[in-house]
Amino acid sequence: MKMRFNLAIAVFCLAWIPCPSLRGDTPDAAQAGSANQLTESEKRSGWELLFDGESTDGWRNYKRDRVSDGWKVENGALVRHAKGAGDLITKEKFESFELSLQYKISEGGNSGVMYHVVEGEGAPYHSGPEIQVQDNVKGRDPQKAGWLYQLYKPGSAPGENAPLDATRPSGQWNELYLRISKDQCTVCMNGVRYYNFKIGDETWKQRVAASKFAKWDGFGEAGEGHICLQDHGDEVAYRNIKLRRFKDNEPVPQPIDSKLGMRSVLAFPNLQWDQWEGINDAGQVRPLRLIELTYAKGMPNRLYAISQRGMIWSFENKADVKQSQLVLDLRDKVYDWQKPGANEQGLLGLALHPEFKANKKFYVYYSLANEKKSILSSFTMSKDNPAQADPESEQVLMEIDQPFQNHNGGSIEFGPDGYLYVGLGDGGYRNDPYGAGQDLSKILGKILRLDVDKAANGKAYGIPADNPFVNVTGALPEIYAYGLRNPWRIAFDPASGRLWCGDVGQELWEEVDVITKGGNYGWSNREGSHPFGNRPSVAGVSEPIGPVWEYDHEIGKSITGGRVYRSDRQSQLAGRYLYADYVTGTVWALSYDPETGKATRNDQVIPDSVPVLAFGQDAAGEVYYLTNSVRGECIYRFEAAE
Repeated sequence: MKMRFNLAIAVFCLAWIPCPSLRGDTPDAAQAGSANQLTESEKRSGWELLFDGESTDGWRNYKRDRVSDGWKVENGALVRHAKGAGDLITKEKFESFELSLQYKISEGGNSGVMYHVVEGEGAPYHSGPEIQVQDNVKGRDPQKAGWLYQLYKPGSAPGENAPLDATRPSGQWNELYLRISKDQCTVCMNGVRYYNFKIGDETWKQRVAASKFAKWDGFGEAGEGHICLQDHGDEVAYRNIKLRRFKDNEPVPQPIDSKLGMRSVLAFPNLQWDQWEGINDAGQVRPLRLIELTYAKGMPNRLYAISQRGMIWSFENKADVKQSQLVLDLRDKVYDWQKPGANEQGLLGLALHPEFKANKKFYVYYSLANEKKSILSSFTMSKDNPAQADPESEQVLMEIDQPFQNHNGGSIEFGPDGYLYVGLGDGGYRNDPYGAGQDLSKILGKILRLDVDKAANGKAYGIPADNPFVNVTGALPEIYAYGLRNPWRIAFDPASGRLWCGDVGQELWEEVDVITKGGNYGWSNREGSHPFGNRPSVAGVSEPIGPVWEYDHEIGKSITGGRVYRSDRQSQLAGRYLYADYVTGTVWALSYDPETGKATRNDQVIPDSVPVLAFGQDAAGEVYYLTNSVRGECIYRFEAAE
């Protein structure tokens, strides 16, 4: 399931007069306040700084015991600025690791990052493969930044013949990611995956044999060595040089403060799902896949649940409940999530009107079965049977075109203000191909805020007067916040009214956001707090708001946004945001400081690996997690360890 930059022109000077655009003091160095620092998540998960922004400790020149005067630390950047600087290497050697760094290259400049460098008879590139670092516009080399020199390069973007290029121009910071291990190596440029490779496999051997490196014995075979920043005669700057060591086939450390060691138990072990069977008409196993669990205001003793396939049930909120009632069956209208590529489609959202007890209205969000659309609509409970909805009562509020099967979002929630909030993904595929995230004229990649009680201007809903873009030319007035990739999922804290969102990342980072009115959360110029791609900045958008927490793809690969625990049943969870990763199955509890806007603590809740689809909550503030089950056992809660 499931950044921005300012143009700075580098001055390339033959006399090697220091070029300030490479020293970290340009406007696009706004990140400098947090540059050369580890995030709280990175600290907990094994990352370390190779450059502190103040000294060259940990570095020396190749085959020398110190750093030459040609390398300087200026404004938080490690700058190659003078002739004869020489290649720079780490004092330590590394075997399997991840490396993340930012570089800024001069106009027409060239440099490189090498790994597993051995101090033999020749130059560093005689032993260590080199990832190119250069100006792709006016560079002197046909190979581009991010390519593994003469060995690997990215494939072409859809509809294009040239290799993918995600680099930003000279004078701007780029972020290079490199993973080196025995099983698979990866290179990403500005968050975009360029290629994978495996050192020593047949493809590697063939490419090395066809390159200039074939004449050097042992090239790329050391398995351990220094990291090298190349002096290629041009000015270049580096910062945010971070590394994480790991042992092959062993997980990296969890970004946690402790393990709570709690256990999960079936919340309603005797519950039967009305008219649901775990076998379809063809005799195939059909798991129940719950995607939402909620309640109606003023009705604390009843819960409502939906399956992704399109069924809505209600049942009593008591541990020994046995029977549920089918409220509505939308399977004829909803796209089947088990069809190829459709696991992010289906019935994805349910929200009961704040006055549901009186007006019996509720709202759903689903993928339409026969068109590439998402539907936001309302239903009303039947007058003849208050436990069932009238299937003929549907009123469509919005039809949203969906270009792809993924990133459809679908989480809907009523806020404390009585308005309906709708989380929408960027429309799918990779790299936000339609640029929806930062485009205020497009509805995708946003969180909407609608007044469902006041239809106006030919629409089935109204626009709250204080929506942030009501009077902004070219912007959709429905938008409340933007810059999201695939919000899975959104939820209001019942105590503070704060809106939380888990936004699913692409290549490297998953993020937790606290959503504010008019907020820009960066996608697709950023992924989490990191630069992504090289799409030009969009005029008229605000500076992105950083996530309150993020974790990398060695920790997990698909966040399941959660809910703030407000029950008094488990004191160690009280006031904490519970969330999970669907791929790794880890469940965490995050503590948040509203004064600083940052997380202060992250704990693992249960030791088990559980593929959590979503979290639900009841009127008492109890938080449940939802998952697949062929037996219908889909709703769990947390208990203290015995």
